[in-house]
Amino acid sequence: RAMAEPFASRRFRALFAVLIVNGVASAIPATLFLFFAADRLQLAPMAGLFLVLYFVAAACSVAPWVAAARRVGEARAWAGSMLVAALVFVWAFGIGPGDALAFGVICVLSGFALGADLALPPALLAGVIASEGHSGQREAAYFGVWNWGVQITLALAAGIALPLLDWLGYVPGAAAGTGALAAAYALLPCALKLLAATMLWRAPLRDC
Repeated sequence: RAMAEPFASRRFRALFAVLIVNGVASAIPATLFLFFAADRLQLAPMAGLFLVLYFVAAACSVAPWVAAARRVGEARAWAGSMLVAALVFVWAFGIGPGDALAFGVICVLSGFALGADLALPPALLAGVIASEGHSGQREAAYFGVWNWGVQITLALAAGIALPLLDWLGYVPGAAAGTGALAAAYALLPCALKLLAATMLWRAPLRDC
């Protein structure tokens, strides 16, 4: 019963839906990254470097996103980061074997957008809890459901992306089917990011 209580809040339901859609959008590339680096880019030895660039950029971008949220609000700043992520990451669909520099730039810029995912959703959740008058009372239920949702996005991403690639004919390690891999890796997450941004923009969260 306690786990169901947060869903009585319209604001929480809206925020949780954004969490799921945006989380799946972020988790799909994470699920397919090694396949993309090895088979599409043929740069498997550089996979670790690409990840370092991505996460270092994310860490460096947290403070700028927090500053942006102070100016325009957490919801608008987070929605803006989703648009940035989609506009940057869509270019991954067009790159191919040996395009290390181009993919490195994509990793840095999309990592910069990731900083908002790290910093702003918890602040929005805290605002929802406060707006519902549940501060100091039911935080455990809210954060428990929230963390459960994060785990669900990882399962959903694998459950969507891997069967989709199999259906499209992609076989890991084979030269054929990398176009389908690129589409699943880049285009599908970008579409989901745009959907999440639209949902967040329309959500009743401006006063949280």
